[in-house]
Amino acid sequence: MSITAARVAHLVGPDFLDSSAMYAGLTASLRVIIGDGRIAPQTRLPSERALADVLGVSRTTVTRAYAALVEEGFATARQGSGTTTRLPVDLRVITDRALAPRPEDPDLIDLNCAAPAAPAGLMEAYQHAVERLPGYMSGHGYYPAGLPELQQAIAETYVERGLPTDPCQILVTAGALAAAAVVSQAVAPAEGVVVVENPVYPNATKALAHRGARMVAAPVDPGGWDMEALAHTVASARPALAYLIPDFQNPTGNVMSAAQREEHATILRRHGTTPVVDEAHQGLALDDQTMPPPYAAWSAEAVTIGSASKAFWGGLRLGWIRAPHDMVPALTNARLSLDLGAPVVEQLALVHLLSMRAQVLAGHRERLRRQRDTLIEEVRRLLPQWQFVPPTGGLALWCELPQPVATRLAATAERAGVSISPGPIFAVNGGLERYVRVPWTRPEDDLIRAVAGLSQAWASIDQGMVEAGTQRITVA
Repeated sequence: MSITAARVAHLVGPDFLDSSAMYAGLTASLRVIIGDGRIAPQTRLPSERALADVLGVSRTTVTRAYAALVEEGFATARQGSGTTTRLPVDLRVITDRALAPRPEDPDLIDLNCAAPAAPAGLMEAYQHAVERLPGYMSGHGYYPAGLPELQQAIAETYVERGLPTDPCQILVTAGALAAAAVVSQAVAPAEGVVVVENPVYPNATKALAHRGARMVAAPVDPGGWDMEALAHTVASARPALAYLIPDFQNPTGNVMSAAQREEHATILRRHGTTPVVDEAHQGLALDDQTMPPPYAAWSAEAVTIGSASKAFWGGLRLGWIRAPHDMVPALTNARLSLDLGAPVVEQLALVHLLSMRAQVLAGHRERLRRQRDTLIEEVRRLLPQWQFVPPTGGLALWCELPQPVATRLAATAERAGVSISPGPIFAVNGGLERYVRVPWTRPEDDLIRAVAGLSQAWASIDQGMVEAGTQRITVA
């Protein structure tokens, strides 16, 4: 994979020209954009002459900057192959602890797992399900495609959003990750290429990669999707699948507009790439806004993954796939190779929840809205150096730090009683050290204490950098 000189110049910007030594300023700028993932690892940088021409500097300036990157471990150079980006080992090796918080510490505020508590109405749904269970107990209890009435209820949600859907297009699974594994088994060629957003929800890409697929990154900035970069990536990588989260993208919180969905779908269709659309957060619009139509409204070939975990409760462990008619047999066969169906009681409970979803979701969103607003207020008050775009829905803030120290911050914060996910967990090939994800899924009192702990951890790191004389990087 390579990057053009014009793109590098755009990412670097003009500020390095103000440095007393321009090569040092250029090195620092390149180090940051490689470290935070805007230029992915294993990307071949433009030639020294090409970049010098676009930046308007001498070739010697670029040569010295590239040599400094190699010396610091942010690039490798080989005669005849040019200079290729990489990351130092200490920034690459990151463990996702999202579902493994410290069990021995009950006081630890776990902000790794962005999953809300159950909404009001869940107990009623389970009681209703148990009352109806005897009607199913005379059969074998296996429903590989899902209970027909649940298929019907899920299909109706798409129809309401403007996407005609037959119940037979719905395949109910044991969660969205199981749905991703089914899609990978049925659609992804062994050892093929999958384009994924960067940053991205890591557990989904692990499910998609179980057949040995190679992940290729397409950037999503805090301000939105880079369609030009996507078009270049798809044209050069020729992926079989593209995984995307157009509704409150995890972790950035971005929402893809209707026009962007149309453009995105056109790019993928042009190269025969099947979209795998994750709608797990679609129902979490917190500002009473009207959401764009489903991505599949512009892409008849799209496979859509849905989930009850975020809109209702993770303990339901139910997800689903909405697929084109001609893809359903292959998905069903793949499903049968993994399991024989989701639990009947949970499916009956979800049928009831969907029948009263307007009422249940209204209360659920109101609670999440209060928690979001509390988190934003506390971060602005105690961590004014952190930058973020206030999300209009979803479950988390994607915060940009003034320094690329996310992994160190996560370790320091845990000692202060708060567990968070550093940006590299969400990076396809490493990087994103200037970002952390902070969910608002805990009660408001917990969020207030959590931000106080994060502020304490940040102050410790910030003071340490001052004492060590570390150069600070200004965030524009």
